[in-house]
Amino acid sequence: MQRKNNFLANRKAKPAFAMIMAIALIVVISTIMALAMFLSAKSTKKTADLYLYEQAVLEAHSAAEYSLLKIAQDGPCTHFNDLHFTQDNIYQINITNRFIYTTPLPAGCVDDGTVNDNVYATVTTPEQNGSVLMDISVSVVNPTVVSEPIRYFKRSIQKL
Repeated sequence: MQRKNNFLANRKAKPAFAMIMAIALIVVISTIMALAMFLSAKSTKKTADLYLYEQAVLEAHSAAEYSLLKIAQDGPCTHFNDLHFTQDNIYQINITNRFIYTTPLPAGCVDDGTVNDNVYATVTTPEQNGSVLMDISVSVVNPTVVSEPIRYFKRSIQKL
């Protein structure tokens, strides 16, 4: 004896089942689209932040070279111990130079033991004479460019 299935013969169940499947399909597709839009926006922000950070690294390298140029032009321990400037109205660059010399110190160098003097250390050997300790910080100061702060700090010792 053959058993008859009335599931397919019931015509009232088909439209309701099709409606449930259509709603489920719309929910799945909208979830996938929302996830795609979220990941796209996050990727764009990460790319912009990475670009600005790499620019800050390059600005720090350029600031170190500029500082060495100014020291070569003006001489050590001159008015050029601290430098603050803004690049393209986006980056704030701060350079602090402290010098390392043997005694007697060159003209203009002050070693009075305070924090504000421009001599970092005095050394004993001539091979160590004439160096500069540079602290360079680059910050993104324009709030319309980034949503979170970007800052790069570089410390280097350069021979004069």
